[in-house]
Amino acid sequence: MLAASGWRASDGALLAVIVVLLVGSGVLALAETSLVRTSRVKAKALADQHRRGARPLVRLVERPERFLNPILLLVLICQLVSATLVGVLAEQWFGPIGVVIGTVFEVVVIFVLFEAVPKNWAVHNPERAALFSAPLVAGLVRFPPVRVASKVLIGLANALIGRRGDGPAQNVTESELLAMADVAHAEEVIETSERAFIHSIIDFGDTVVREVMVPRPDMVTVEDDASVAEALRRALAAGYSRLPVYHENVDDVIGVAYAKDLMQSEQTGRGPEAVRGHVREAHFVPETKRVASMLREMQDAKFHLAVVVDEYGGTVGLVTMEDLIEELVGEIVDEYDVDEPAVERLEGGGIVVAGRMPVDDAAELLGTELPEGGWDSVGGLFLDMAGRVPEEGESVTVDGLRLVAERVQGRRIARVRIEALPVAAGGPDGAGD
Repeated sequence: MLAASGWRASDGALLAVIVVLLVGSGVLALAETSLVRTSRVKAKALADQHRRGARPLVRLVERPERFLNPILLLVLICQLVSATLVGVLAEQWFGPIGVVIGTVFEVVVIFVLFEAVPKNWAVHNPERAALFSAPLVAGLVRFPPVRVASKVLIGLANALIGRRGDGPAQNVTESELLAMADVAHAEEVIETSERAFIHSIIDFGDTVVREVMVPRPDMVTVEDDASVAEALRRALAAGYSRLPVYHENVDDVIGVAYAKDLMQSEQTGRGPEAVRGHVREAHFVPETKRVASMLREMQDAKFHLAVVVDEYGGTVGLVTMEDLIEELVGEIVDEYDVDEPAVERLEGGGIVVAGRMPVDDAAELLGTELPEGGWDSVGGLFLDMAGRVPEEGESVTVDGLRLVAERVQGRRIARVRIEALPVAAGGPDGAGD
């Protein structure tokens, strides 16, 4: 029942103002949630699709501090003013009990209908909400009074958090990109191969030449006093188009012999000549060089093979453009490669891998962690744990895993079997037979 004062003409105006303020606070609450949840990558993808409202959306999400403070200020103003006016009308209409009625109305209507409902809808429909609200928010941000108030608020916020200036927003980190790729794969937005390719690209920048090179024991080389015909036969037998040529030992590489040059020399009757006179310049790179810069250098200087040296100048291996590309797209097997699977899955969750496999790759396959140290490969980890070159079938245990030397070639571990230890057999890490 209304109070004795009855209905006034001004009450209608107050009701209209309350409705406008509440609707405005609801729209702004929706805009706040949707814009904050929209990443720059998503906004640019929408712009590439020419979605309506995507262009102002891109401008907003690139600098979120420019819209967040104005929205928060306007939402606060709308809610405080509407709540005050509701209290005034409730007291006029219902007397002293109107305070209670007004409070209940504010909690139920303002919070539920104009705060919780818009934000929940924005959470479940982020694209539609962001595209709808972006033009409106962009217009509000450009409005002079709002713009001035925004600058004041940003300056105050920067002073409180100790930030100077109005610099760009924080960049997306590599871990965030990897997480985005994993989420996209889990939601079937991208294929498994696409996810693996994204991971390869991200990891590519952190990989060094030592991790992808052909190690010294696997290098196919030729002495400088060997004949052109002998060098050509060795290149054809190995299936390589380029061979490093050394003087006294592999630490003294004098150049690179190209199979094409050797064929031409052979056909012109120069087969008996020493190969040292038919070599091209050799390129040397440190083992710690990043593969990304190595690939760019190969492209710019137009060479496909480089000799890898350590800090003392000794040859530790060689790297080819194929080795670098394989880091991105996976193993490239041609008719000269031995068709041996890089990974063999065993019953019970174990795997058999090449000793050259990087420890990080093996850990990812196992879904666990492997020790890190002065080694890069699984074979290097085995040698460090064993403390010597093992015999075939010998094993070591580390972090609840058993590593077994499946095949040993000379002083190198060629294949390693990795399997989880039975729970009862778990214990401190160490070597065993």
